[in-house]
Amino acid sequence: MNRHTTRPAPAHAPAPGRLAATFAVLAAAVLFGTTGTSQALGPAEATPLGIGAVRLVLGALALAAVARVRRPPKGRAVRPHLPALLAGGVAVAVYQLGWFAGLRRTGVALGTVVGIGSGPVLAGILHLALGRRGLGRGWVAGTAATVVGAGLLALGRPGTLSADPVGLALTLGAVLGYVVSVEAAQRAMRGGLDEAGAMAGMFGAGALLLAPVLLLEPMGWLKTLRGAAMALHLGLLTLALAYSLYGFGLRRLAVPTVVTLTLAEPLTAAVLGTAVLGERLGARGWVGAALVGAGLVLAARGRSEGPGRLGGNPRPLPVPGGPSDPRAPPGPAP
Repeated sequence: MNRHTTRPAPAHAPAPGRLAATFAVLAAAVLFGTTGTSQALGPAEATPLGIGAVRLVLGALALAAVARVRRPPKGRAVRPHLPALLAGGVAVAVYQLGWFAGLRRTGVALGTVVGIGSGPVLAGILHLALGRRGLGRGWVAGTAATVVGAGLLALGRPGTLSADPVGLALTLGAVLGYVVSVEAAQRAMRGGLDEAGAMAGMFGAGALLLAPVLLLEPMGWLKTLRGAAMALHLGLLTLALAYSLYGFGLRRLAVPTVVTLTLAEPLTAAVLGTAVLGERLGARGWVGAALVGAGLVLAARGRSEGPGRLGGNPRPLPVPGGPSDPRAPPGPAP
């Protein structure tokens, strides 16, 4: 295999590149936001874990095809990036299992609020723990407004609150897995791996870990037209296409900024729930939607350190120890 790698990400994306990266992440978040509506319109017998496993396996296969087509002219050396890709794959699997298990115990409303609130916070903490600087006031203000607004959106949707400690722990663990997977992908990109290769490698590892779920969950729904359509939509659009866009943005923006921008997902889910599923958003939900919109603008404009500007040498990426309810937003970018 050719040992040459692609050029590392630039120290800081120029304004046009930053704008394109911002829109790419927002487009990915919109695709993420269609997940719940797709499941609501899918077969009733499909289980959340089964749907999540099918989505991950199909998406990983599509990402592998994209990576093959977009192979860099000088080749792609994957071996130097295996630690980051394997860490990201484990984190992806932890997210999928922990999120669905957590929602079952806490209920959708509380689980979604915890996921929404903890995602940007954990991303910011990990960003600083890895020796980076640059979480400016714009990011802080935008993140705060977006988290509050997304919380109002989640609480305004159907669901009951049940503060189950185990469920909350599973949800927080899932969100941490998501954040670690984002950091892992960016670590590989910062080391010179192209975004297509990084996403395919990470999700491929996660799909291998979750493949046994396909044997444990009922999969008869895949033989129906609605089931097959839902699986293709979730795997090809909400994972393969969404994470291709996500990878483009992640190569050029700091992780905390990317995680905050993906909170456009619950806004999309709320709009689709109202327009397609006939849900009522209510005054509190519309206030939340306005806060999310304002927060996303602030976060997008706020400066935070790009993937190549490190405050000193980065510490090794932590390897972890190891979206969504049909009628509610699936939390932080599954």
